[in-house]
Amino acid sequence: MEFGPILRAMTRNKTGAILIALQIAFTMTIMINAIHIIEERNDAMARPSGLDEANLFYLTSTGFADDFNEQQQIEEDLRQIRALSGVVNAVQINAIPLSGGGWSMGLSTEPGADADGTGVAVYFVDEHGIDTFGVEQVAGENFDITDVGWRERTDTEWPDKTILTVAMATEMFPDDPMSAVGKTVYINDTEPMTVIGLIKTLQAPWNGWSGVERSMLVPQKMLFGSARYLIRTEPGARDTLMPQVEEMLAASNRGRIIRSMRSLEETRERSYRGDRSMTLMLKIVVGILTAVTALGIVGLASFAVNRRTRQIGTRRALGASKGDIMRYFLVENFMITTMGVVLGAIMTVIFNIMLVDSLSLPPLNVWYIPAAVLVMWAVGFLAVSGPARRASNVPPAVATRTA
Repeated sequence: MEFGPILRAMTRNKTGAILIALQIAFTMTIMINAIHIIEERNDAMARPSGLDEANLFYLTSTGFADDFNEQQQIEEDLRQIRALSGVVNAVQINAIPLSGGGWSMGLSTEPGADADGTGVAVYFVDEHGIDTFGVEQVAGENFDITDVGWRERTDTEWPDKTILTVAMATEMFPDDPMSAVGKTVYINDTEPMTVIGLIKTLQAPWNGWSGVERSMLVPQKMLFGSARYLIRTEPGARDTLMPQVEEMLAASNRGRIIRSMRSLEETRERSYRGDRSMTLMLKIVVGILTAVTALGIVGLASFAVNRRTRQIGTRRALGASKGDIMRYFLVENFMITTMGVVLGAIMTVIFNIMLVDSLSLPPLNVWYIPAAVLVMWAVGFLAVSGPARRASNVPPAVATRTA
């Protein structure tokens, strides 16, 4: 099959070919970058939080009675919850991972306002925090009961000990993260804190934050007016214990309300609901664009068959086989598709550079482009196969009589 005659025939009626090539290029650009975003979001949603998510839930206690003693009630609540059958551990906490709301500070390796600080999510816990989270401690030691103090809303001073995630230690001590244990870091510019331990993974409350795995534990209980309790249960006991804990706390003191009970799995689902909706929308867009492109190829090929009926008949009368006729249209479509994918590859790279700059997305995986080229070739082949087969079935006698 000669490419030259086909190309010359296309140039005589180039509008349709150009439009289809542009449509293929546009579809390929959107397809690749959409799939890149989908994969990036799927990877983000699959990141481990570090917690025993399947067995964790939390709720909030807020006192309103005049004689409500917050500190006494927190201690009593934790004692009662930890004593329940099926409860592994419980802790008062200021924020829930992946919940969207929390506390952040900056840590530096040198004191002073001029020192470069690294943002970190802050979790106030007691000596039960690590066990309640179910996180893995990889170095150092846990807080002791004597390390834990009380913090009021107006307090600005920080305790002298902290536990960091490995990601935070890596950010602060990139040459040897494990050497962070025993080192001094500074919070509030000048307040020293000794790193006494490292935990493997504990995500921050904000899933869209670039430092989502940079977290620190601070040994303090809080007198903030409301107390949030995070409770870890034995496997399979969470759903039974959730209403049981809620009823127990509500009955123990009528001068407060118990609210906002939720499992950590539900919190993860809520946290990534927008991302899941976005990926679904992008999949639908890619599917629609691919279908529209395929329909465009079918329409162009069908138009070409109808317009060239006499030419097809003449070639058949001169000895061209059905395979020759089919191959002509397949090659023609291949050439149009190739022009489209070449342009699409260029547009894809340019568009991805814009996404990287504006949305801080990671660069595109190079293998996406050849994979998309193969997909578009396959779509073009399948779309044109029907019209090409119909063209090959035109009887020579009927074609030559066509005006």
